[in-house]
Amino acid sequence: IQSAACKSIRPFRSSEEYLEAMKEDLAEWFNTLYDLDIQVDTFLESLESGCHLCRHANNVTRAATDFQRRHPEVAARMRVPRNEVVFQAKNVAPGSFVARDNVSNFIRWCRQDLGIQDVLMFETNDLVLKKNEKNFVLCLLEVARRGSKFGMLAPMLIQMEEEIEEEMRDQALAYGMLGTRQDGHHPQAPAYPARARPVSLCDLKNLDELVREILGCCSCPSQFPMVKVSEGKYKVGDSSTLIFVRVLRSHVMVRVGGGWDTLEHYLDKHDPCRCSSL
Repeated sequence: IQSAACKSIRPFRSSEEYLEAMKEDLAEWFNTLYDLDIQVDTFLESLESGCHLCRHANNVTRAATDFQRRHPEVAARMRVPRNEVVFQAKNVAPGSFVARDNVSNFIRWCRQDLGIQDVLMFETNDLVLKKNEKNFVLCLLEVARRGSKFGMLAPMLIQMEEEIEEEMRDQALAYGMLGTRQDGHHPQAPAYPARARPVSLCDLKNLDELVREILGCCSCPSQFPMVKVSEGKYKVGDSSTLIFVRVLRSHVMVRVGGGWDTLEHYLDKHDPCRCSSL
């Protein structure tokens, strides 16, 4: 466990590690979907021709069309992509005009068909010239998130999001915090049919020990408070803020707002001791 925690926090600066964790997850997801061999170290290079991106966009559109046919009432409340992306798939040299056109068409589909917010979008040069790796990764994760709502395989991070959201719904229901919705649907009813979950999303048994190991990297007499409330849930700082923590391979991840961060990077931003040392 100690070596796992050290592996999580030492190879990268914390500001880089959360991107590395997301790239690992997205690479594995793409490889599983399309029988590819994308490596984390060459993640952007493997996708810069735009071919895999456009092919995936078209598969999302087809999955959405099939979902709409099978669940018209649910689909009526969702943003359903309707257009396929026209792209060139053969003999596309990275950085070429054709590659840029492919990427540009994928970006247009993300904006117009999925309605992805600008804050999560990237531009062609962000991928081709590697100018903004973060936004490309966040956009691809959002595309995966949207596709999962139509029944497509989701990356582990998205599956963990769904697990946490289900836990929050169950907790709110137990405390009587959810009333009957105006549309008459049961508050526990998901927005889309449930999909089979993996056997184990993370090893909560070892999670607390990994959290303590990372907290222990601070040698201050009074460490930043992080109190375990239940499995995978912690109260942080001097406030009553609750965060959800999960293990993603060698990374300890924190659910932050609508996204994810590594615990190390989260502490760098919120622990006064770590903030002052940056």
